[in-house]
Amino acid sequence: MYGWTGNILHINLTTQDFQVETPGMDFYRKYLGGKGMGGYYLRQCATLPFDHPDMVISLFTGPLVATIAPTSGRGHLVSKSPLTGLVGDASMGGKLPTQLKRAGWDGMVITGKSPHPIGIEISNARVKFYRADSLWGMDTHQVHNTLSPKKAGLACIGPAGENGVWFASVTVDRHHAAGRSGLGLCFGVKNLKYLLVEGQGHPRVKDLKGLKEAREDIIRLAAASPALMGQYGFTSLGTGAVYDLMDNRRMMPTNNFQATRFEHAGQLNAAAYAKAYTPKKYGCRGCHILCKKISKKIGTRDKYSTTMPEFETMSHFTALIGCHDTDLVVEANDRCNRYGMDTISAAVTLACRREITGQDYTRASLLSLLDDMAQDLGEGKILNKGSVVYAAAMGHPQAAMAVKGLELPAYDPRGAYGMALGYALSTRGGCHLRAYPITHEIFRKPVATDRFSFSGKARIIKIAEDVNAVVDSITACKFIFFAAGLEEYAKAYTAVTGEASSAQDLVTIGERIYYNERIINSLNGFDARDDDLPRRFFNEPGTSGNQIQIPPIDRTAFLDARKRYYDIRGLDSFGNPLRSKSKALGLEWTNL
Repeated sequence: MYGWTGNILHINLTTQDFQVETPGMDFYRKYLGGKGMGGYYLRQCATLPFDHPDMVISLFTGPLVATIAPTSGRGHLVSKSPLTGLVGDASMGGKLPTQLKRAGWDGMVITGKSPHPIGIEISNARVKFYRADSLWGMDTHQVHNTLSPKKAGLACIGPAGENGVWFASVTVDRHHAAGRSGLGLCFGVKNLKYLLVEGQGHPRVKDLKGLKEAREDIIRLAAASPALMGQYGFTSLGTGAVYDLMDNRRMMPTNNFQATRFEHAGQLNAAAYAKAYTPKKYGCRGCHILCKKISKKIGTRDKYSTTMPEFETMSHFTALIGCHDTDLVVEANDRCNRYGMDTISAAVTLACRREITGQDYTRASLLSLLDDMAQDLGEGKILNKGSVVYAAAMGHPQAAMAVKGLELPAYDPRGAYGMALGYALSTRGGCHLRAYPITHEIFRKPVATDRFSFSGKARIIKIAEDVNAVVDSITACKFIFFAAGLEEYAKAYTAVTGEASSAQDLVTIGERIYYNERIINSLNGFDARDDDLPRRFFNEPGTSGNQIQIPPIDRTAFLDARKRYYDIRGLDSFGNPLRSKSKALGLEWTNL
């Protein structure tokens, strides 16, 4: 076997033991790794509550991980979301996925519940369990400093995951996060505080020469991409490079999505952070783009321990909540990271509160509310359940800017109709990464599309979802696809595994992986009623200026595009999976 190790680790936290599964090649060809394999195991317990002991938490690498394929140092974490009740998943970077693969594991499936706080430490084939009582209550940086992982990869939760925050995250190697869906709480309800993994092995590569050729093609394409490697691209300014674009396009969510332009944006962009904090480049294991930025703690001589805010955090902790203090944004981001709390859901929930109460935030009040949310205290007891629960409790459900319970990221859908459709149809709720339509609507790659039109968008969204399902399964970073394509990665996949595959072959596998997620959500009662947007986007215009008009989205056109998507995806008129389509994709129809 090439690329894969052939071994999957099954851990039971109740009995504190483990077993090894060795699937055949048909399983690997069918699901690849990462997101695909995580979805396979989630399907088997899909209707259980997220906190049931038999609910799985899966962490999988992919066939390209721990090879020289560019941006392949990623893994995928999958469970059932406490926040949404949907598929809950997140791509994670850092060095943990590479260390897991080098330890000889394609992935792990965790079930059960420990009677006390516990940590799992893996060194190659050795798996040990350690009581983590002394770590319970520590923030993620304290855990990192205490365990001092060195070459090992570390994933841990902070107080948010311990205290029942529905959008708690898992922090990986201090500076990376599996942020969305509440996966930190999935760890917390199992009393799992951390995973520590180190390996010394290397996966076998079938055709090293072919892999080097594919790598050179990808590196060359990336080097020619201004969005990635240019003076104002991701390698220079981080993901915050998008901030000016969103401001210019009049699609920066402002005042809880009541407007689409923030008047202070020009002083709050990535260049302003670079000037004020002089961060250094940082990235995932084996990545040359280095899109993350880290800095010293303000006013101290600390080493580079502070993770600088990424685009969504920069935008939501400024425009969305009416703040124009970069120091406060950095502090709020750092506090969320240490608590292990998703910054997008936290900021959107605070914006919802601001709209309903009419209260602006001071530095003290904002940080105090974040503290209360993470520690489940006072008003934080309801805020930490997310914007949908908070808005309903306050009698203003229309103020929750979420789809299927997941708060919306920093792209106003009135300014990009592909994004509008992508939000509504995403299998994990309001997510920009399932289809990532800003590549063609904003970056105009590979070709530009009219961002104020639904024409052709249903098919584009469907194909993009399938492609990104592959990307999250092999696994690679979505950012590299601003420059390279699945054709180059199909060459890398073939070279690594020896499985001759074209880009279209991989897309077909991606279609199976994504359809499986539609099945999981359907088993939990989700259908067309949930594939929708908050009414604000159909009834209220955005902010106009510079000859750019941001009208409300035409609801009839939106519904027509959604219907076309259902037809193309192979769903019925209610958005539910079809038996015939499931069988054609090789997916079982059990429990449907």
